[in-house]
Amino acid sequence: MLDPFKRHINYLRISVTDRCNLRCRYCMPEEGIDMMAHDDILSFEEIETLVKLGVEKGITKIRLTGGEPLVRKGIVDLVRLIASIPGVEDLAMTTNGILLDQFAEALKQNGLHRVNISLDTMDPEKFSYITRGGDINKVFYGIEAAKRAGLNPVKINCVVRNSADEPDALEVKKFCDENDLSIRYIHQMNLEDGSFSKVEGGEGGKCETCNRLRLTADGSFKPCLFNEAGFNIKEHGHDGAFDKAISNKPKEGTRNKSGRFNQIGG
Repeated sequence: MLDPFKRHINYLRISVTDRCNLRCRYCMPEEGIDMMAHDDILSFEEIETLVKLGVEKGITKIRLTGGEPLVRKGIVDLVRLIASIPGVEDLAMTTNGILLDQFAEALKQNGLHRVNISLDTMDPEKFSYITRGGDINKVFYGIEAAKRAGLNPVKINCVVRNSADEPDALEVKKFCDENDLSIRYIHQMNLEDGSFSKVEGGEGGKCETCNRLRLTADGSFKPCLFNEAGFNIKEHGHDGAFDKAISNKPKEGTRNKSGRFNQIGG
């Protein structure tokens, strides 16, 4: 499946909810945001149908995101449904890790392959400040649970302001080196002004080789995080929305003044 610039699209990132149990300062404003109506959020059956459609068109990689995917009730059942679809070769999840201690074993048993866990600092007070009240110890418990369950490789997503040489980033790297964890540095992004860069240690942000589409929790296929285009299945139908996202995938990201990370999945 090729887009207009001959890039092979085989990766679908699915935001299963816009809800989150943290309020990270670079993701959500302090006053909060308007949440999607529950009736607008895709059911598991609808997600399963859309994944099957994607596989028919050439999708082989699925990543579940949010918001925070582990706050979606029944998330283990959704993992089982997707993992059972022939053609899904890689099923991953991005999580803040707060609830992972409770879910890691069941996620692995039901077909999840691996996880990316967000960790921007090793300082409990800084973590609480960044997340507006989060407990860093729960993230550590989640990391250990993921390792025990075999959700490998366990990758750590570390958001940096300027570079991987920042003190907090260096401390996170030291922790990863000592605990057999992979680390990737994500430069703090701004959707509205189009501020983004390549992920250090990962594939994100490399427009020239971008192989992904995004599916929002309310059913819009988005060809690019840094683009306002979105094609909802309710308006265009399943096939139509999917095909329009492919045919309208831009050469590179610009800006997105109407979207938020919690709605699209970062």
